[in-house]
Amino acid sequence: MNKKNSDIITLPTDERRRFIRHPLSIPISYKIVKKTQNAIKEKGLPAVTSNVSMGGLLFSTKHPVKVGSLIVIKLPFKDKIFNVQSKVVHCVKSPETKLYNVGSSFYRFTDAFKTKLVEQIYLIAEYRDLRSIQLGREISLEEASREWIERYAERFKRLYW
Repeated sequence: MNKKNSDIITLPTDERRRFIRHPLSIPISYKIVKKTQNAIKEKGLPAVTSNVSMGGLLFSTKHPVKVGSLIVIKLPFKDKIFNVQSKVVHCVKSPETKLYNVGSSFYRFTDAFKTKLVEQIYLIAEYRDLRSIQLGREISLEEASREWIERYAERFKRLYW
């Protein structure tokens, strides 16, 4: 660890990136939790994820978010919405897109696990589309899920157990 002064400790880049990041681009919304009232400050703000890891989520939004803020992220999939809590660890405006790239760290392991499951659901849906094209016929989400589990369940299991 490198010390800049007695109050601030900066980790080298390789230590900050403890988890493998997986690209994932899905529309989400987030709300800032007001600590004093333990209530949500505002309605959900739109954002799009860039990547996800076991440690957190990176998303882009039009609005800056204060570092240290507790946020609730809504991850939608079809008729389900998964809520996860995380803490904002950085917020940087991109000069190219003019959007804010917000990095958040999951508050609890269960939030990380929920996010990973949503990621898998999206990947299975993409896999279904690919297999339908390869086979020249539509396959069901259930059939795609069975194939996906047969191929990737062991790898997924190693991530968590």
